[in-house]
Amino acid sequence: MLGVPTCAVIAKQNPGIQVTVVDLSEARIAAWKSNALPIFEPDLFSVVEVARDGTDGRAPNLHFSTDIAAAIDEADLIFIAVNTPTKTAGLGAGKASNLAYVESAARMIAEAATSDKIVVEKSTVPCGTAESLRTIFAALAPSLTFDILSNPEFLAEGTAISDLLRPDRILIGSLNDARSKSAAEALAQVYTWVPRSQIITVNIWSSELAKLAANCMLAQRISSINSLSAICEATGAEIEELAQVVGLDSRIGDRMLKASAGFGGSCFKKDVLSLVYIAESLHLEEVAAHWKTVVDLNEYQKNRFARRITRALHNTLADKRIAILGWAYKKNTRDTRESAAITIAGQLLAEGALLAIYDPLVSQNQILQDLADVHPNADSVIKIYSDATAACVDACAVVIMTEWDEFKADRITQTTLDKLADSNTHDQQLESTSTSSSSDSGIDVQDDTAENASDSPAPGLDKRIDWRSIAAVVRRPRLVFDGRNVVDADALASLGFRVQSIGKADVF
Repeated sequence: MLGVPTCAVIAKQNPGIQVTVVDLSEARIAAWKSNALPIFEPDLFSVVEVARDGTDGRAPNLHFSTDIAAAIDEADLIFIAVNTPTKTAGLGAGKASNLAYVESAARMIAEAATSDKIVVEKSTVPCGTAESLRTIFAALAPSLTFDILSNPEFLAEGTAISDLLRPDRILIGSLNDARSKSAAEALAQVYTWVPRSQIITVNIWSSELAKLAANCMLAQRISSINSLSAICEATGAEIEELAQVVGLDSRIGDRMLKASAGFGGSCFKKDVLSLVYIAESLHLEEVAAHWKTVVDLNEYQKNRFARRITRALHNTLADKRIAILGWAYKKNTRDTRESAAITIAGQLLAEGALLAIYDPLVSQNQILQDLADVHPNADSVIKIYSDATAACVDACAVVIMTEWDEFKADRITQTTLDKLADSNTHDQQLESTSTSSSSDSGIDVQDDTAENASDSPAPGLDKRIDWRSIAAVVRRPRLVFDGRNVVDADALASLGFRVQSIGKADVF
């Protein structure tokens, strides 16, 4: 069982290895066999295609199957790459990792295996999971030997392929006996394209904790810079200047110092809470409280951003149309798990706002599903569009929630401004939008609604939206709330927009 894209890169880089990805879902396996992969990741399809279809004059060595038992029995190394979400009920609910899928996978392995196996933890798991796996294997398959290794994933969505081809490190955790060391070396041989000096071997407890520690430290950096952004907004300092200065300190570095409306994704919140639970379980209450503040600060940042929008719109959003550009938690992915957009949209809806949402990859069904838990009748107060300009028609404010490159606004040149000044119709268009509605704007809102924006192949993500066209359709005073600091505020100001950015004081 290998996680994708890890399995695809392993298969492509090492044609001598046969890799089989198994899953209980027939639909998911069918998608992996097709040209419409079930997840979007830049460059993933080209990597999968080479190994799966045997292009470039090579035999296929990447296979997908629902015959889990057969794949387990044939394998020498078995990677457990399953979800470990936060528990929603029972002991540790809201913090502890739910290891039900890990246990289920272990039971399948024990029941299907007829020979000794090397079992690799690829999922993010708390310390001690390997010990639990040994207990399961000893009980269900006492005649076999299972060498358990930890090989946590350090890939970031949106850059997973490049991260795996050029990793900072490959981490392998094992026991200290000779057999476990031999198993660790066998796993190291899988990563043939990685210099041996970058493959680090540690004890299995350290390896299990390392992934949690890395994600928690990264989340802490984001929450720290976001906390400073609040001070910047209150004092007139600018967060990007502050981050640049701080990042030049060699002891700190410049990574993960980008302020935003809040971090999201499947890992950071879940892993921080898992560490909190581990600390609480060890009766380290002060340690738990320290890490809990990372999550608390992230929620504060999202709430603060939503309040800022409400205040700028005279403390009432009732029946006001707000355009949200971006729904994924970061660019170059369809993943919306823990996206700040969900929380902020829920708060805007609670204030009575009407939302118009655009994201180049996330589907309408996914957006509606995300909002189902935060608003009982979300489908009646939101519309989802396949075009950013259409989403902005008659909007009282434009809110940027994902740093998609297409949202960027470069500095407007004087030549462009002269052309705008010479236009006899431009100002008339701008003025007319202050009283227009979506029904008389000249844009058919219903026809532009995205039924399923991500079911087709990913669009060209290098396009840019035309902010001049958006200026012509939004309501005055053309408010833009940049939750990712992705636009040039001066460039948009030259078009008549009023931009509020993270970590910068309001200028109007």
